[in-house]
Amino acid sequence: MNPLRVAIVGFGKIARDQHVPAISATDGVELVAVASRNASLPGIPHAPTLDELLRSGPPVDAVALCTPPQVRQAQAATALAAGKHVMLEKPPGATVAEITPLATAAQVARRTLFATWHSRFAPAVEPARKLLAGRKISSVRITWKEDVRVWHPGQAWIFEAGGLGVFDPGINALSILTRILPQPLFVTSAELAFPANRDAPIAAKLALSDAQGLSIAAEFDFRQTGPQSWDIEIETDGGPVTLSFGGAKLRAGDRQLVDAPDAEYAGLYRRFRDLAAAGESDVDLAPLQLVADAFLLGRRRTVEPFEDKA
Repeated sequence: MNPLRVAIVGFGKIARDQHVPAISATDGVELVAVASRNASLPGIPHAPTLDELLRSGPPVDAVALCTPPQVRQAQAATALAAGKHVMLEKPPGATVAEITPLATAAQVARRTLFATWHSRFAPAVEPARKLLAGRKISSVRITWKEDVRVWHPGQAWIFEAGGLGVFDPGINALSILTRILPQPLFVTSAELAFPANRDAPIAAKLALSDAQGLSIAAEFDFRQTGPQSWDIEIETDGGPVTLSFGGAKLRAGDRQLVDAPDAEYAGLYRRFRDLAAAGESDVDLAPLQLVADAFLLGRRRTVEPFEDKA
């Protein structure tokens, strides 16, 4: 079978650090082009825009959109209209509603639309889901704190309207949560901290629940220095369960069940390859819906201005 020929659109930190090595490590997937105004990859054909790539670049079967979420809807629509499979980096878009027409277009074109949640491919996530399926859960606490200057240096778009701010990493926790818990979740309250000079929050506190009244508390912060915190603590009738390091580690009571290296993006590309081969799509909007609801319900407070300097 011929490999899936992929073009990366938007060549920033996440594309360089994660997508390129993941493609190299995945059988049946080949990087054949890059479209970016500001960056290129030696030895790989380059175009400044997606339109120019589709018009005069090498043949491609699929595009991986690693551009900011504010522009992905139009790019995805263009790629689908050109007969390409489409992978959307997380979050899949700047709004929830804009994804539905893309899913319809993919179905009509018989092409794949893959709204990715890379944290669901962390090694401890599926073992945690199976473990929790046999337990009664009494409470959940999420602590997801990191330094935006380390993970998004100079990326002003993340604090622009539609950039999600602290929910860019926070949605990773919500994508894990909506995968491992057995019932649909909803937001009951939220508090959002907006820097005085920015249009997206730098910190947030959420309360969530399900139809059975499960207590879930989440705290997200983009101002963490020193050790970073990506932890989900779950109290169950069989004892505490903890996912840490973004889903790389799983602990149940005093037993370490999973402690494995990161291979999230290789998992994404295996899934994308298989979806494209089968002509299927994978579009789960539950994590994005929770973020949208947090904005709907959230009490806004203004905090000190944020400058992207140490």
